[in-house]
Amino acid sequence: MGDENPICTLGDYSKPSHEGYMNTIELPSEDANQHLKDFLKLVDSLDIDSENMDRTCLCLFQFSLRDQASNWLERLPSGSIITLEDLTTHFLA
Repeated sequence: MGDENPICTLGDYSKPSHEGYMNTIELPSEDANQHLKDFLKLVDSLDIDSENMDRTCLCLFQFSLRDQASNWLERLPSGSIITLEDLTTHFLA
């Protein structure tokens, strides 16, 4: 019969295990409106003067995307997004 309580060595206990691991970070919403709202809330929390707000949003937005949304942004024609309004219009479409 199989041993229900196998003997474990000290080495067995030192091996990393993901058993029972639960991620504490909630993944971003797949809802484009909510994603944009959360992104703008994050940018608003930074100390950025209004002159540079659009430019900063345009630079940072790419880092808020992942998977299909990131691929979507990379497939847009070069120069198709110049302002934050362009970005929001394209993203929500």
